[in-house]
Amino acid sequence: MSSKRAALVVLFFFLFKSINSEPQCTLPSEKYRFDCFPDDNATAEKCEARGCCWDKATLTKPQKRVKISSNSSSIADPPLDVPYCFFPLNYGYKLASKEETKTGFKLGLVREGSDGPYGGDVKNLAVDVLLEDQNRFHFKIYDPANKRYEVPIPTPSVSEKSAAQNYDVSFTTFPFGIAVTRKSTGTVVFNSTAGGMIFEDQFLQISSFLPSSNLYGIGEHVDPLKLNVSWRMATLFSRDVATPEGLKNNLYGVHPFYLSLENDGNANGVFLLNSNAMEIILQPTPAITFRSIGGILDFYVFLGPTPEMVVQQYTEVVGRPLLPPYWGLGFHLCRWGYGSLNGTITVNDNMRAKGIPQDVQWNDIEYMREHLDFTVDSNKWGGLGDFVKKLQTQYNQHYIPIVDPGISNVQPSGSYKPYSDGLKMGVFVNSTNGGPIVGKVWPGNTVFPDFLNPASLDYWKTQISEFHQVVPFDGLWIDMNEPSNFVEGSISGCPKSKWDNPPYTPHIIDGKLNSKTVCMSAKHYGHRHYDVHSLYGYTEAVATMRALESVRGKRSMVISRSTYPNSGQHGGHWLGDNHANWDNLRLSVPGILNFNLFGIPLVGADICGFNGDTTLELCARWTQLGAFYPFSRNHNTINAKPQDPAAFGDSFAAMARTVLLMRYQLLPYLYTLFVEASLSGKTVATPLFFEFPKDSNTLAIDQQFLWGSSLLITPVLQQGASSVTGYFPDATWYDAYEGAKLQQQGSGGQQHTLNCSMLCNTPLHIRGGSIFPVQQAAITTVESRKNPFGLVVAKSGVDGVPAKGILHVDDGESLDAFTKAPFLSVSFTASKGVLKSSVDPKSSYQPQASLALISVYGLEHKPASVTINGHAISSEFYTYNSDLKVLTIRGVKIPLDKAFTVTYI
Repeated sequence: MSSKRAALVVLFFFLFKSINSEPQCTLPSEKYRFDCFPDDNATAEKCEARGCCWDKATLTKPQKRVKISSNSSSIADPPLDVPYCFFPLNYGYKLASKEETKTGFKLGLVREGSDGPYGGDVKNLAVDVLLEDQNRFHFKIYDPANKRYEVPIPTPSVSEKSAAQNYDVSFTTFPFGIAVTRKSTGTVVFNSTAGGMIFEDQFLQISSFLPSSNLYGIGEHVDPLKLNVSWRMATLFSRDVATPEGLKNNLYGVHPFYLSLENDGNANGVFLLNSNAMEIILQPTPAITFRSIGGILDFYVFLGPTPEMVVQQYTEVVGRPLLPPYWGLGFHLCRWGYGSLNGTITVNDNMRAKGIPQDVQWNDIEYMREHLDFTVDSNKWGGLGDFVKKLQTQYNQHYIPIVDPGISNVQPSGSYKPYSDGLKMGVFVNSTNGGPIVGKVWPGNTVFPDFLNPASLDYWKTQISEFHQVVPFDGLWIDMNEPSNFVEGSISGCPKSKWDNPPYTPHIIDGKLNSKTVCMSAKHYGHRHYDVHSLYGYTEAVATMRALESVRGKRSMVISRSTYPNSGQHGGHWLGDNHANWDNLRLSVPGILNFNLFGIPLVGADICGFNGDTTLELCARWTQLGAFYPFSRNHNTINAKPQDPAAFGDSFAAMARTVLLMRYQLLPYLYTLFVEASLSGKTVATPLFFEFPKDSNTLAIDQQFLWGSSLLITPVLQQGASSVTGYFPDATWYDAYEGAKLQQQGSGGQQHTLNCSMLCNTPLHIRGGSIFPVQQAAITTVESRKNPFGLVVAKSGVDGVPAKGILHVDDGESLDAFTKAPFLSVSFTASKGVLKSSVDPKSSYQPQASLALISVYGLEHKPASVTINGHAISSEFYTYNSDLKVLTIRGVKIPLDKAFTVTYI
């Protein structure tokens, strides 16, 4: 049944069966049941006392709940199924009023029937219906009589509705529901007429039918890219936990956003702007249910219609991603367990001695004195500041240390400035009894800065500035910022409040809101921790990046463990404390793809794994994959075996050097993708279905991915394999290394088996119709940027279809990049033997190097002549390989900041 027809069937039943106050329990089928008893131990009596329907499902077992533990890295999902206790057709709110406004409509709702299950029902609700953009619909359901918590992230404010919309909005009277229909196809993309809406003080619920089962997003979790909607529970609540697999396990970040691919290839997205503890139920109707224990129901619906446009529309609301410094796209190396500064120096020197690219050296918490933020252990790490200066001035490298938010409060009075300053400024999170709430993290008893307090910006900047004078770091790694706490709530426990013990707790790890964090009743500036818990890492990232840019005066790098929508505007993310095993290797790919959906493209996993000992084979395959993470860092834990690229011998080092030099050769293209992301919200690491949404074979692929739209990465991810089979959608594809054509557009999507020994180059393929920039690689980006540029022109293979590409380049570190600071943007087109460039008239930046190499893939015949700007060049400057069908022009010197024309006819 089509999504449009299914919606009409349900609307019919809602409109014509919901007449009296008795529960209307006859549904079209069991698949339209929505759970009315999310607690444990449902019975018929308890169910019916809620005004709900009880009836055994014919093909399922009773619902049960299982306690979710954090002790295992792989835990079976709770066995959800068709509920026995479900909402009747006539349950919820009634539409009582509707008035037109400048931005759309304002609706009034009235609760009908019995109260909800958890108390504090809001009898009268308001709904702001905002027709904000032709492809963006926004609605807010709230209590008009009492101000409730709303998420304090910046979002667009509109004063009038858009002139036109590509969607229609309709409402049902009772039970109230909103349906959003795509005008061009009639597909209902959002449809809350499913009923069962609840709005209580500490329990909010709303359900919607989905237009298809092709669903992506909802994070942060370790799970395949395409979500299984057959009775799955996702929990969202920031949590320090070592990446257990499964949708139900709440990890570090909270991203209540999904992308749905409709059956005809169009895409839509839905974002719930809510930061309270939440669970989301997916069921095979297909449908989705959102449950939150606070705030309001604040929804955005994005109409795309392409997947890429959905992400662009989403990041227009939550904020475009930041543009990292150019050096931030180089290779990063870290471990917890160097043991001393000498240990760090030895590994850093070994990398250089073997010619392995490395731009950034990191250190974990061991560099600190007694794990105290903004200190250096003078015994084992004395001279750290001088070492960092040497990295920067002699080796053209950069340095990033870790900083945790927990500030020790047990040092002698006045001896630890981060504590005494914070106490004096009143910037710590407070307990309900007054005074900072005290937890326990690495340094022992700690307090936590309240980054929602405006004064904390000056406080944090002061600490960073003063530490920067000792260790002149280039960026900061912010960890443990869920916030993590080694005791439950505080060293004194938590009060018996409705915040610490709400009437309903989502099925989060350990089942306790206070587990491994601070009390929910703790006080922030204007908020309770109950509401803003999942914003803590985000607010720390905002304060950290602002401080770094002020102190350094140029672009910096912040990598945060905990994230929330808008985090991408202030930093990047690594996927947390993963494990050195093959499952974690494979699942890192959907991890980086999801964060590109979430507007945080600067993302990667710890290469070779963080927890446990890796192996040579696993680390080799992970290095071949990790070289193409947008954020590429090798990192492992204390007491594990060394796993840096120089630790496995010369053969491994040579492989690592080769694959990382390939990354560095491609950095102009990668940087261009990040510029596009910062300007328009495009993805950097891209799922195949984004580019080929009508090819059903691409919908679940998450072991291959694209950089942008042009470079396909097909890593080997199976133990013991010497080849990999990848799917190549219907396009022309060329081997990136030599230019041999693998597949011609028009022949359909095909599987290809690619040979790749354990120490091979990562299989890479270029999509026909692409032109992308490269640059001769060196072992740091500072040196690479001095080397000549190249262009790869990959013919589309289709008559009349030109190849196209773009290059964005600047100094790589100025603030206000590509807005106020000098930049160069060049567009390229190639068709019928003519390559042309066009320079953005606003460009004013002159690169350090010129264009010296042009490779044309898929050229069927050797050209009779080659000209540059009308001047023929000697045949000694170009070669043609008749077997590969590749023309190579080299040894020329073409300024990129001026338009040029190259012919090869």
